[in-house]
Parts: sequence; structure tokens; C-alpha cells
Amino acid sequence: MKIIEYEDVYLEDVRDLLVELEEYIVTIDEDNLDQVGEEYREKMAIFDLKEVKENNGKVYLAVENDNVVGLIMGIIRHFDEVDYLDYKCPHSGVITEFIVSKNARNGGVGTMLINKIEEYFKLCGCEYIFVDAFAYNKNAIKFYQNKNFHSRMYSMIKEIK
Repeated sequence: MKIIEYEDVYLEDVRDLLVELEEYIVTIDEDNLDQVGEEYREKMAIFDLKEVKENNGKVYLAVENDNVVGLIMGIIRHFDEVDYLDYKCPHSGVITEFIVSKNARNGGVGTMLINKIEEYFKLCGCEYIFVDAFAYNKNAIKFYQNKNFHSRMYSMIKEIK
């Protein structure tokens, strides 16, 4: 297993992993709001990679036997004048996408990826790492908690008819 920085030759692998992640999210979404739109596969990876490039970010891939089995994307968080009115705004990294293919889970791949992005954020002078976890993704929440992440905010939803 090796962790490498993203190269364009791996674009289709990134697309595959992002679709796998979103399809999984659809299956656990108890609100039935998530979907894999028609253009998701084509556009989401491009959108994510652009965000990484524009925000001093990195994409790392886990490669085993020439197969990409995981990815993590992260950006450096930017604040504006309004943010500073009520927040200290520490220099922070944000994990924007993170997936280990279902066939490679529980083998340490996720730990290697998160360690790599944390190392990058430290090199950039970040003091914190932020990540959003889908509330119904209990496995992801447990993984992050085991890596010493904790909840800071809750996003709540209520259906109204």
C-alpha cells in the first residue's frame, strides 16, 4: 500500500470512488434527500479538484497493486471579515472528501490517508482540522471519534408538509 499525491492519470479512479461514496450515502439517507444526479460522475470530481487547487489543498490516493482504493481531499480554510466578528478563526484544514473503497476497509487505509492529510495541514501551520460527517454514517462518525475528532456543531433538519 502506498499513499501518493493525486495525478490527472487517476481522474477516473477518483470519479469511481466519489460515486461509490455518494451511492453509499444514498442507501443510508433516512431522509431520502441524497441522490446521484445524472452528471454527478462527470462533474463532481472536477468541482472537488478545482476547489482543492484554489484553496491550497491536497488530494492523496491510497494505491494497492496499481488500484486506487481510497482518497482524501483537503483544503486550507479561508475566513472573511464577518467570520472574525464572533470567531477566533484559527488557521485550519478542512477534509472535503474521504473514502476508502468497501473492499479495502478495515485494513488501515483510512488511517494512513488521514495521517497524510494531517501531516500536510501541520506543514501549512494549521491548528485544527474540520470535517463534516453525514449523521447517518455511523461508521464514519466512529472512525473520526477514534481519531480524536469531536462534534462542535450539529446540523438539524425537520420535514414540514
